[in-house]
Amino acid sequence: MSDAASLSPSQDITVTDIFPHAPETIWKTLTSGALMGRWLGMTPVGFEPVIGNRFTYRTTPAGEWDGTIHCEILDLIPNRRLRYSWKGGHAGNTGYGSPLDTIVTFTLEKVTGGTRLSLVHAGFVLPRNETAYRNMSGGWTKVIPRIITIAGEGT
Repeated sequence: MSDAASLSPSQDITVTDIFPHAPETIWKTLTSGALMGRWLGMTPVGFEPVIGNRFTYRTTPAGEWDGTIHCEILDLIPNRRLRYSWKGGHAGNTGYGSPLDTIVTFTLEKVTGGTRLSLVHAGFVLPRNETAYRNMSGGWTKVIPRIITIAGEGT
């Protein structure tokens, strides 16, 4: 079997929206732990917008997985891009709670009348991460629009 044939296919989640706010306003909403907790529904613990910073989210445990999502800031360009790892799950689980090793990237682009925000959550290995991919696809499409409400409070 070749290396290419042994690789599992992966899938990415992509969500794009335009907000009537400056990139700086959207950036603040993406990089303030308290604000992140409000729009994402999970408050990060130990979050600081600094490359190399490690932080966690907590969600519903499953099987041998304790529900902790481990993250690390991988790339950061103020008002333009935030990229971090998103790892969780346990090898003893199938379905929800199976091992997950992905990357979340937020990209901001100034456009007429506001900011285009693009989210890419990349690296879902199928079929192992099928449940996470399906659930998080729906989840991201619900939480990204909440950013407009949170961002609007500060303007």
